[in-house]
Amino acid sequence: MINPLWLRSFCTLVEIGHFTRTAERLHMTQSGVSQHIHKLEALLAAPLLLREGKQFTLTEAGERLYREAREILLSLSNLEQQIGQDPSHEGLVRVMSPGSVGLKLYPHLLALQQQYPKLVIDYRFAPNLDVESAIAEHRVDIGFMTTASAREEVSCQAIATEPLLLVTPVAVTDPSWQALQQLGFIDHPDGSHHAGLLLGANYPAYQHSQLLAQKGFCNQISLILQPVSLGLGFTVLPAHAVAAFGQPEQIKTHRLANPVSETLYLALRRNRVAPQRVETVLSEAQKWL
Repeated sequence: MINPLWLRSFCTLVEIGHFTRTAERLHMTQSGVSQHIHKLEALLAAPLLLREGKQFTLTEAGERLYREAREILLSLSNLEQQIGQDPSHEGLVRVMSPGSVGLKLYPHLLALQQQYPKLVIDYRFAPNLDVESAIAEHRVDIGFMTTASAREEVSCQAIATEPLLLVTPVAVTDPSWQALQQLGFIDHPDGSHHAGLLLGANYPAYQHSQLLAQKGFCNQISLILQPVSLGLGFTVLPAHAVAAFGQPEQIKTHRLANPVSETLYLALRRNRVAPQRVETVLSEAQKWL
């Protein structure tokens, strides 16, 4: 493999046309420049220069090498600059979170992308376990979770809390235990978990969501409240998901005697230095959480 330093000495010599001045330009000795040329000639098994006293001309091999070497050195220089650059508002940033957090954050991150069109936001909605795996496997730059990770590769930091809310059809004014039993439960992927936290803290008769009449299930965060708005049942959801529902006049939110909130954790790959664009998105996200 050709040493790039030899190529730099050769190209500089060709462009300056003088060994002494080449050595001065490169902060080398003249003999050092000559050694680089001799090593190139030995490696390529071809003479590169026709020496005439202190002057020289290029052989055909020397001319070909100069054309190719100049492009190689330019590419190396560009590569060094590109790798060294770390723009704050350019490039891809991959984010993953549970749905409620995503409904809150995604519009704000899109607004950030509008402000900086070279910034590309890839936002995925996913349950905690998927977020955890994606962070550990370097498939995501920023993760948000509602449970702390136990994996060694994932660093978790509590950054916010989000209230859990009991949501019923708008006609329900007194969400007694009897009223909830009559309504039935609209389940969702985190339904049992959320119901256990909020209902368990406020209704002594509550044991498990499975004991409630199941009136439906929806795994699309933006649609979970649709059956509730139609009077088909009640559910328990984080506040961001409730706030994002497009027909708030058709549902009623109840804040119970014993409020319950979920902790939101920022999940990052441990021992990984985040690029500036990731820091930009992270800073914007934390503003809204």
